[in-house]
Amino acid sequence: QVQLVESGGGLVQPGGSLRLSCAASRSIFSFYQMGWYRQPPGNQRELVAVITSGSSTNYADSVKGRFTVSSDGAKNTVTLSMNSLRAEDTAVYYCYAHKNYRDYWGQGTQVTVSS
Repeated sequence: QVQLVESGGGLVQPGGSLRLSCAASRSIFSFYQMGWYRQPPGNQRELVAVITSGSSTNYADSVKGRFTVSSDGAKNTVTLSMNSLRAEDTAVYYCYAHKNYRDYWGQGTQVTVSS
């Protein structure tokens, strides 16, 4: 059973920064792809950023240049560094992993951008 546990969400002012971390219960090298999705209030879950086992990355257009996804194989963690946050970044952020045609999800962490 794969477990993904997020941490680091919270309330931040517009223009501020936050870092989200996702700890996996097994080696992240066992996953083809890991990353982050988010679900804004009243909207569908959407891709934020993903990183493959080969360290290729993909970002939503809305976060390019502001967010960075990275992984640490020694700690089995995936991190999302978020800068220049905007009100529209407010959402529940979910850690995601893909392996053997299966998707795994964390429980989600709330990020609220508000003054």
